[in-house]
Amino acid sequence: MIWRLIYNTIGIAAIFVGFQVASLFNSKIRRGISSRKNSLRQLEEQLELVPDFTKRVWFHFTSVGEFEQAKPLIESIKENTQIILTYFSPSVHPNVLKYPHCDAHTYLPLDTAVNAKRLFNLIKPAALVFSKFDIWPNLVWRAFDQGVPTILIAGTLHQESKRLYPIARSFFKQVHNKITLHCVISELDAERFMQLCGDGSQVEVTGDTRFDTVYNRAVKIKTDQFFPAQSSFKYPIIIAGSTYVEEEEVLLHAYDLMRRGRTSGLLHLIVVPHEPTVEHVKKLCSKLDFLGFSYALFSELNSEMDLSVMEVIVIDTIGLLAGLYKICDVAFVGGSFHGRVHNVMEPAAMAKPIVFGPRIENSYEAGLLKERSAARQVKNAAELADVFSELIFSAQLRQQIGETAKAVIIENLGASQRSLDYLERFL
Repeated sequence: MIWRLIYNTIGIAAIFVGFQVASLFNSKIRRGISSRKNSLRQLEEQLELVPDFTKRVWFHFTSVGEFEQAKPLIESIKENTQIILTYFSPSVHPNVLKYPHCDAHTYLPLDTAVNAKRLFNLIKPAALVFSKFDIWPNLVWRAFDQGVPTILIAGTLHQESKRLYPIARSFFKQVHNKITLHCVISELDAERFMQLCGDGSQVEVTGDTRFDTVYNRAVKIKTDQFFPAQSSFKYPIIIAGSTYVEEEEVLLHAYDLMRRGRTSGLLHLIVVPHEPTVEHVKKLCSKLDFLGFSYALFSELNSEMDLSVMEVIVIDTIGLLAGLYKICDVAFVGGSFHGRVHNVMEPAAMAKPIVFGPRIENSYEAGLLKERSAARQVKNAAELADVFSELIFSAQLRQQIGETAKAVIIENLGASQRSLDYLERFL
């Protein structure tokens, strides 16, 4: 009880102040705070429009990746269940709006005891499902108090997670030991979660449901929707996906080194910024101008353009990355020079050789691909230039690495069904 008291006084106040301060410097956080102001009222209005149902399952996730992990389970139970979604990041909001398997949704409000009570009174869930790691204490405690089962799917916990630090572990034990079931990605994750769960808590290794989602989507993606003159690409294509400023500095430096060597004019680089804001794209174009690259913006392409002379194409719109990976010869996955590598599964499912930077601790699958020699890791621009050059000059090597990457994905299929088997025990 002491940890509940501390969290609901000092903890909640610190979270509130922290977000307010961070919002002064981050427009995404500002957008999230603004969107939460009427989130409970918006949910109430949506629920008034849907009929009463015997079963409602509430899924909570933080952002797009965690939403993808939840989708296979949502779609498997939707026929006989109402689905309520809550989420944390503004990034996922447009995706939820377009999602047909949802009966009501909203941003998760601040995790106060009062808000948690009101959410449970509104939703009346048969079960609450968390995806990956975005677990909020008052939701768990309220569910436990009301006898509502809570399930974590695709759970993962890094060996250096702050949750495992002595004081933090003491607190999180009071949260995780109230969770009914932890479905986790790997045996190592299971061992770490057991440190938080205590006796009597159930931890099962089911794998990552994203393997299923990504693989099934990769099979369906068409490639004829992107470039009006795609056939005029003359050389191997490198897609740099979900990049930040730090990555773009390294990428362009590496490409510049390659231009001075034997790879001059022998590749096309397509850069897909993580957030292609007008300001970001403008700064990226300024760098390209400074370095003397020939380039074009995706939004300005037309059928009369000769893409064979374009060294760089900048994607200045969203929603294309998965399909773009399908047409590339080499995939560089961003985030790994910024702090957290992004989704390496998509290019792997399409049998593409993958390259990423030094920061992959957050990604179990990135480590798995590296371990199987299905991905290359680099620390700087010089190493990146060497790896790109090696891959560009050997179609056989690209095929070998890409097929290994796809094999890793296929070997890990089935997590959705395993997780569903456990979830259905509580419905």
